[in-house]
This record gives sequence, C-alpha cells and structure tokens, in this order.
Amino acid sequence: MVPAYTCIVFDLDGTLTDSREGIYASIRYALDKHGFPCPGEDTLRRFLGPPLAESFISWCGMTEEQAAMATESYRERYIPRGMLENAVYPGIPALLKRLKEDGVFLAVATGKPLNATRPILEHFGLWDFFSSVACPALSDLHADKAALIGNALSGLPEKARERVLMVGDIPGDILGGQRAGCDTCAALWGYGDDGAMLSSSPTFSAEDPDALFRLLLGDRKPPRGPFISFEGVDGCGKSTQIRLFRAEMEKMGYRTLLTREPGGCPISEGIRSMLLTKEDNGMCDETEALLFAAARAQHLREVILPALEKGWAVISDRYIDSSLVYQGAGRGLGMEWIRAVNRPALRDGMPDVTVILTLDPAEALRRRTKQDIPDRIEKSGCAFFDVADRAFRRLAEEDPLRCAAVDAGGTETEVASRVRAAIFSRLAAGKSKGGKENR
Repeated sequence: MVPAYTCIVFDLDGTLTDSREGIYASIRYALDKHGFPCPGEDTLRRFLGPPLAESFISWCGMTEEQAAMATESYRERYIPRGMLENAVYPGIPALLKRLKEDGVFLAVATGKPLNATRPILEHFGLWDFFSSVACPALSDLHADKAALIGNALSGLPEKARERVLMVGDIPGDILGGQRAGCDTCAALWGYGDDGAMLSSSPTFSAEDPDALFRLLLGDRKPPRGPFISFEGVDGCGKSTQIRLFRAEMEKMGYRTLLTREPGGCPISEGIRSMLLTKEDNGMCDETEALLFAAARAQHLREVILPALEKGWAVISDRYIDSSLVYQGAGRGLGMEWIRAVNRPALRDGMPDVTVILTLDPAEALRRRTKQDIPDRIEKSGCAFFDVADRAFRRLAEEDPLRCAAVDAGGTETEVASRVRAAIFSRLAAGKSKGGKENR
C-alpha cells in the first residue's frame, strides 16, 4: 500500500504543464538571434527538463558565455509570450485539489526562474494549490534539483518532512529526489524517455495524472467540477464566448462538457424542438415555462450532475436565469412562479458562476436580424428583449457573487479576457489565501 505522504513536491514543465510549444519557439528565437542553426525535433526534445544553459552547451556547441547570452535571448520571448503557449495536463487540477483538501503540503521545485514560474502557475489557476515554490536565481544557469527540493521544504518542521514524495518527468527529477531523501514517482506522461525514467529506479511510476490520483488517493472520487452557465439576450455573442472559454478550461487541465438549454439530452432535445419551432404553434406562456422546467429537470439529472460528480467542468449555454428573465419577466409570469416550478434545479444544480453578457439592445437586435429564420422566442419583438435585457442586468446586481455582468462590446479577444477574469475571480472567491514560502 502506498504510504500517506505529508509533503509532495512537483516538477513543473512536463509534470504539471505541457510547455513544449512555447519552449521550442523561444529556443528557435534565441538560436536565430545568435546565428546558431536550429536542431531537429529529436534534439529540441532534449532541452525539455534540464537547465536551459546546459542544453545550449551540450546540444548546440555553445561556450558558457554564449549559453548565458542565449538564455537571456530565450527569456526575451518566453517571459511575455512563450510561457503562456502552454497547457495543464488533464486531471492535474482535480489531483491537486483533493490532496490540498486532505492537508498534504504541496510544493513546486523547478529549474525555471520565479519570474516565469509564478505567472504560469497564476495564469493556469495552480498558484493557490502550493504552499511553497522553489526556483533558481536568474543568474543561476545550473540548477540543482536536490537543492531546490530542500529549499521547497525548508520552512517545514522536521516531523512534517517524514514522508515526502517527489514527482517529476525526467531522470534528473528522480535522482534529485533520491539525493534529497525523498520517495519518487516517475511521471511517464512527461518529457523523459520511459526506459530512462524506469532505469533511474523511482519508487513508483504513473502513466498519466489519473493513474497518479489512483496511486495516491485510491478509489477516492475526484472533487466536484465547476458549473458555469452563460446568459444574455439573443445576439449578445454567447456561442463565440462559450467556445473560447471552453478552450481556456481545457488548457487549464479540466475535462469539459459543453451543453445547452433547452436540450443537452434526448428527452430535453425533443422538448427543445417544440419550444424553438420556427412556426407559431399557439403555445401559451405557462406551457412554455413548464416545458423549459421539464427539459431542465431531465438535463440536470441525466447530464449535468453526473458530469460534475466525475470532476468535469460543465459549461451550459443558458440555464435557469433564462427562464427567470424570458418567462418570468418577459412573459410576465413573475420570477417567483418560475423559481417555484424550477425548484429541483435551484436546490440541486445551481451554477457556481453565471456569465451574463450585456450588449446595447440595438446592437443585439442588429446581430439577431442577420440570422436566417428566427424561432418563436426570437420573434417576440423589441419590447420583449428590452425587458429581458433589463432583467438580466438586475439579476447580476442582485447576485454579484454568482452572476457576472460582462460587457459584450468590443473584439472577441477583449470580451474573452473579461469573461475569463470574471469567472476565475468568482471561482477563487472564498479559497484560502495563505502565505507562500520560498518565493
């Protein structure tokens, strides 16, 4: 049986994140600037993991002085740009969250300097998981992994360091962990050759982060995934922003489920065909509201809750706030009546964050009229959508902890940046912000 570890130290590149795209591009930039030919893929792969200057010396024939200059040039591109050409390995956030909840001291020991390490961990939502981060000084071209591990654990009392595990993806991580007196785990999903990794005699090995989760936590369930809904009047740009945000979540290591309302499963999709028909079918307002609630109940039980329990991030194109606004305010049925018929969703499946995209009603109308044939909801008229716009904004004012009113004007990239900031500030709210050591 795997012992319960009091401390786990992770390498960064190739263990927590797949950073090769930005690293390769920045290496090419540095070599081109100093007139050195760029090696092929097999040689570039050898740069992943060891200290950068050592790789310039070993694989490009540089002197120590040339390697130092090339390292500076590499950082010219890597710090503002290359470090974000990166992605967290799927399953890492769930692993870190569960270990943190269990009281395990989590640390990072990396050969990357702090001026790159911290922005990476912050941008990809990992910074708050770690109580300590150890990095070499900018002037240190030959980082020692065992020393970095020691620095990462230096603030802990001796008893707290009795059971330490080092997780890394190259033989240098395993050998460094052994020199530091730690058990070690070979992260076989990373950059090291599997044969070389296993030849370095790690205590354990794991094929992927899910296997590491099982190794450390047995049959424990992953933590519940985040539930995010997107709202706004038709024409606000929801579809584009949902697509962009889903890509962001996947880069942060989340498995994602994209769904929609009404719909998301066969029964609810059948109801959708009645609700959003292009023809006027004579449906009364109460029937419309009850059908939306019925579709939502099936969607919640069959799709949303099971995905959240597996630890997936669920992103829904509309949810209960659309009913509150469109049927409660727009149709005049009243929000309290809508809340009453949607009681199961309110009780068991409210989103963690709801993004309400706000746009000038005239601009939203212009975008709507560019569509082919409007459905029966979209035919409701300008007055209806003006009421809906005001109601959405009021919901955001009344529930600011969950709802984020985001200006949908501007370029797709500008709006996406606002969406990202609004969501992650709310997901982070209430988390522990304890001080970090060795930073």
